[in-house]
Amino acid sequence: MFGLFKKFKDGLAKTVAAIAGKTRSLFGGRKIDASSLDELEEALITADFGVETTDEILSEIKEAYRKDPQLQGKQAAELGAAVLNRVLAGGAGQPLLEKRPDGSPAVLVMIGVNGSGKTTTTAKLAWALQQQGKSVLVAACDTFRAAAVEQLKTWAERLNLDIVSSHTGADAAAVAYDALQAGKSRGKDVVIIDTAGRLHTKSNLMEELAKIRRVLQKLDPAAPHFSWLVVDGSLGSNSIEQARVFHQSFGLTGLVVTKLDGTSRGGAVVGIWRALKLPIHYVGLGEQKEDLQPFDPEAYAKAVFGLEG
Repeated sequence: MFGLFKKFKDGLAKTVAAIAGKTRSLFGGRKIDASSLDELEEALITADFGVETTDEILSEIKEAYRKDPQLQGKQAAELGAAVLNRVLAGGAGQPLLEKRPDGSPAVLVMIGVNGSGKTTTTAKLAWALQQQGKSVLVAACDTFRAAAVEQLKTWAERLNLDIVSSHTGADAAAVAYDALQAGKSRGKDVVIIDTAGRLHTKSNLMEELAKIRRVLQKLDPAAPHFSWLVVDGSLGSNSIEQARVFHQSFGLTGLVVTKLDGTSRGGAVVGIWRALKLPIHYVGLGEQKEDLQPFDPEAYAKAVFGLEG
């Protein structure tokens, strides 16, 4: 748990600093006062925790403060972390990414707009699954963006990943079909498909995703078994609407929230969960391959409030 907690603490450093910078009493060992509560409210809203979650945290701390005017900052931080952990209950989960009962591979489609970190996340996830002993194949189906295919190929070479790809401008659905066919013939446990990421307001992207699904179902009527949206955590509350559009159009089974290390708005994780009730499977906490971590609400909540794991 400690190693995972340190990942969250380091990865959420900017969010922690943004909150701690305005709430010295929460981290300095002094008792709480009305001024520090106002500062905490401002800090939580600024970090994109949203009005509802901020109100719940403040209500809990204010009630404790009413009962004990000597309430210390660390006690208030513990109360805040407990509220976050409670709000996020059910918000994490590790689906069984493994062979289907009939021996065919599980198919995971990675969805998201350009710039969300989708291609990098695809590679890091494949590597993480390989560390768990699973055999994985990745498919470079973002054929619209020239750099995406090369980017995934580079990651595949670096991390020793099996990959199926084609040239820029190739039919993405055809690449997905070839990848699943290869995954079946090679006995893979999981096939991860990296898709194009043009703006979610463009209907042609949704049509392309729908085509990929139809083509996959020619080989496996239940495919894709998982559809994860990769969202950029630095977008804050804007990522909620993006997720909602993709969910309505394609049907998502989960989320990956990236780039939390580069933003002070790490509270967006909570807003996304509250708005959509889609489980957050992984979070991106840095640039290295090991920095894609399973989402742990308890570690997240403690890290946000500067508590030790």
